[in-house]
Amino acid sequence: MSTENGLREIRRRRTRRALLDAALAELAERSLGSLGLREVTRAAGVAPTAFYRHFRGMDELGTVLVEEALASLHATVREILAATGDAARRGEAVVRLISELVRDRPAHVRFLVRERHGGVPAVRDAIAAQLDVFADEIGVALGSDPVSAGWSPDDVTMLSRLLVDHMFMTASAFLTASLRGEDWSAATGTALAQLRLIHLGRMHWAK
Repeated sequence: MSTENGLREIRRRRTRRALLDAALAELAERSLGSLGLREVTRAAGVAPTAFYRHFRGMDELGTVLVEEALASLHATVREILAATGDAARRGEAVVRLISELVRDRPAHVRFLVRERHGGVPAVRDAIAAQLDVFADEIGVALGSDPVSAGWSPDDVTMLSRLLVDHMFMTASAFLTASLRGEDWSAATGTALAQLRLIHLGRMHWAK
């Protein structure tokens, strides 16, 4: 790659990043459906026409934000599930992972929480697709546990989706605590207690 092409690629990446960061900042108090392209480009300091060199529309920008927030977590979740079959240790590791996500990417988490049931179908679908992958990965691990011996695939799926919903709920709880300036110990304790309750129910689930 020539020096000129290299510099052009650097500028392209910076502009793309500026658009994503500007959108996240604008989405702090509003939904994606209410945010206009010109508002994003103005906040990013670029011309409106530059937007289309990076995204086809606001819905595509939103799906990229979803990927940024969640796609990189799949490998970590698989590692946690593979590392131990102990429910308590798994739960602690997952809650710790979620807390790190909220600390590192609070704007992304806020965006996900708001848009999971928001008004932009492409973004709703992107979030749902990512959560489906998490559910499938968790289901594979749970299905191989002795505790799940004899469970139907539907029951394993029900449990895995319950755990994914719990992950999302825990992220929302951490975010709320952060916005209120509260210590996270209460949210952590509640999340772990809920996981223990789910595990107890799993141990006694009628097969």
